[in-house]
Amino acid sequence: MNQVSARLAALSPSATLAMSQKSSELKAQGIDVINLSVGEPDFFTPDHIKEAAKKAIDNNFSFYSPVPGYPALRKAIVEKLQKENNLEYKPEQIVCSNGAKQSVCNVILCLIDKGDEVIVPAP
Repeated sequence: MNQVSARLAALSPSATLAMSQKSSELKAQGIDVINLSVGEPDFFTPDHIKEAAKKAIDNNFSFYSPVPGYPALRKAIVEKLQKENNLEYKPEQIVCSNGAKQSVCNVILCLIDKGDEVIVPAP
């Protein structure tokens, strides 16, 4: 039986993923394409980041992180912003997320209430 909820049946394919697929198709044809649709880098993860990730796992950073991000990471971001961008923030003003979609969703959930009129532009 192929039955899904009405909510799921009403979903349309992701425009972001469709753009990414089109980019891959064009690249396969030898066309030089810069894919800005899904927000993924066009290079492999640098070795120093892979090593840091392995070290984090070895140090048991394998559970869900605090919602705004680990305090040490937020502090490091504050220091980076000060040093490289001359911007002043406090760690409690920094939020780390898994990506832009999660961040946008979090902002909407914080600002929009039931009954509010929201106009969402197409991607």
